[in-house]
Amino acid sequence: MSDIALSLSKATKLYGGVPAIDDVDFDLRRSEIHAIVGENGAGKSTLTKVMAGVVTLTSGAMMIDSVDVAPRTPLEARNLGVAMVFQENSLVPTMTVAQNLFLGQEKFYNRLRGIYIAAQQFLQSLNFDVTPTATVSGLGAAKKQMVEIARAVLHKAKVIIFDEPTASLTPEEKKYFFDLVRDLKKRGVSIIFISHALEEALLLADRITVLRDGKHVVTDDASKFDRARIVHAMVGRDLSNTLYGARKDKVRPSGRRVLTVQNLKMAPMVKNNSLSVFAGQITGVFGLVGAGRTETFKIVSGVFKRDFFHGGEVLLNDKPVRYRVPAPAVKAGIAYVTEDRKVEGFFETASIARNVYLGLLAKFPAGRAWFSQRESNAVGKTWIERLKVRAIGNEGKVVELSGGNQQKVVIAKSLIQDPELIIFDEPTRGVDVGAIVEIHELISRLADEGKAVVVISSYLPEIMALSDRILVSRQGKVVEEFSALEATEEKIMYAAIH
Repeated sequence: MSDIALSLSKATKLYGGVPAIDDVDFDLRRSEIHAIVGENGAGKSTLTKVMAGVVTLTSGAMMIDSVDVAPRTPLEARNLGVAMVFQENSLVPTMTVAQNLFLGQEKFYNRLRGIYIAAQQFLQSLNFDVTPTATVSGLGAAKKQMVEIARAVLHKAKVIIFDEPTASLTPEEKKYFFDLVRDLKKRGVSIIFISHALEEALLLADRITVLRDGKHVVTDDASKFDRARIVHAMVGRDLSNTLYGARKDKVRPSGRRVLTVQNLKMAPMVKNNSLSVFAGQITGVFGLVGAGRTETFKIVSGVFKRDFFHGGEVLLNDKPVRYRVPAPAVKAGIAYVTEDRKVEGFFETASIARNVYLGLLAKFPAGRAWFSQRESNAVGKTWIERLKVRAIGNEGKVVELSGGNQQKVVIAKSLIQDPELIIFDEPTRGVDVGAIVEIHELISRLADEGKAVVVISSYLPEIMALSDRILVSRQGKVVEEFSALEATEEKIMYAAIH
């Protein structure tokens, strides 16, 4: 039997005559962990979706176990032994774990108790600590992923594809996920995973494939790569000095105080939190999971409500404000760029132009009674060029874009409102290195223009690279403040933990 479990030859997929992947050759060995990396728009998701039957090739061939195949649906691919765990999980949230596992495999007569017992035994065989009777909507990101993996194994998948599997996991959950993947490899399963975290590819993969602009650049053993070689192959240039550069030797001076938060409370996540944000500066906010960072700024931007009694104060330009919904906050000049772009950031089936234009309409005091297609097109074209969104025209649907380009659309939707205070929540999560540089340059430019900028991030190098002042949050409130000139990763982490 051949050592190759799955292969693609001269794979090409065209959208509107433009190639998403172009003449790509790829092979996956048996019991191999194979990472696919590249910039947003490089063709990673398209390539793997071809394997999973979500996308059909325009030209080229695909083989599984040396047999020509052409799956046209995910069901056909699953029957061939290929399963894909998507970045945004495909579980039914209102069903239990057991029901999701056996969805599509039900018998004519089903006893719920029998399904739960079978699910319990199967999950235990994988050492997955998931309750089969639990409703999926109540599970955390890591346990949802366990259910997705279990479903793929239950369907006897010989090849499992992971699209950005660790984007929403904590460090502890990531370690557990890596152990799961290595265990699957021991069971004889071949693994493909897409990741923007290059360290993960270097740590976990046996081989790495790099794509650029829809073309295959290089495939080699992971041991023969380092971060610099991968980045150079991805973008065709060296970004090592521009991504997370040398230690800062100067910071922007603080301008006038734009935002003041005093004794803010929202049980149980925000507890007597106080902080300030100044014009012309980037204020970085760091903290571990459960530190209340996101919740604090969602209260500021009207997404969440603070406690009614003794909930504290929010002052915008020294005037007390209390936003119960986001609309008045937007009109007052506050923009919140969400960490969860898939759920909260855009209308996925609408065009890029329509999404950006809706951001503009939200700024009008009483809305607008008409929609101008001409104005929408002009706005879309302007912002696609300004933020370098890689798309086939401004009428392309946002759901068809790569993760980094979707993030740029979310940012454009907020910036078109010309806000005074801009809050970026995990601005580069699930974004490739090239787009990270572009987003960082944009954030820095906004501060240089005199905007008050907040960056919430769980990634310390990003906080260190961007911030002029750094706030450390722990257990619902800011516990320490550093100037970027005096801060070190050790000091920040110590404050976040102790």
